[in-house]
Amino acid sequence: MDKRELRRAIGEKKRAMTAAEVESRSAVLAEKLYRTAQWRAAKSVYVYIAFNQEVRTRPIIERAWDEGKRVAVPKVVGNGMRFIWFDRFDQLAPQGAFGILEPTEDGPVADDEAALILMPGVAFDRDGHRVGYGGGYYDRWLWEHPGHPTLALCYDFQVVKDIPSEAHDIRVDAVLSD
Repeated sequence: MDKRELRRAIGEKKRAMTAAEVESRSAVLAEKLYRTAQWRAAKSVYVYIAFNQEVRTRPIIERAWDEGKRVAVPKVVGNGMRFIWFDRFDQLAPQGAFGILEPTEDGPVADDEAALILMPGVAFDRDGHRVGYGGGYYDRWLWEHPGHPTLALCYDFQVVKDIPSEAHDIRVDAVLSD
């Protein structure tokens, strides 16, 4: 399958999930995350805000704060993005065409070069290749900020045998599925 076909097939499976399934599977994944060496070592976490049927990240963000970790979330700026520190959910508002929650302010820009990055995506393989949503935001950001540990949280049906990759695609270090 090419990337477009993967996005369609995985999207259908995600849309078929009930809200209860999303919440329970997300809770299982969060518990797996908390047991990883990457999570335990992280002083900061750069994390996406879940949209539609993505693995829920709000409980993960709250746990990070409870553990004294700093948290940053992405904000789209032109054809790029930056991570913005935040410490309260009321600092976020729906932005852009899809109404995804983003920081309302343009700063402070996150600056931890060792922060753990939780990667969103449509599909992943066990070698860390991923299919994102097609905008290339994370790939561009990671090319400009190399060296961050990266980890993807996904449902089992999002893990496929092989992902077609291109030279500009950045692999994730680890993929956790339920």
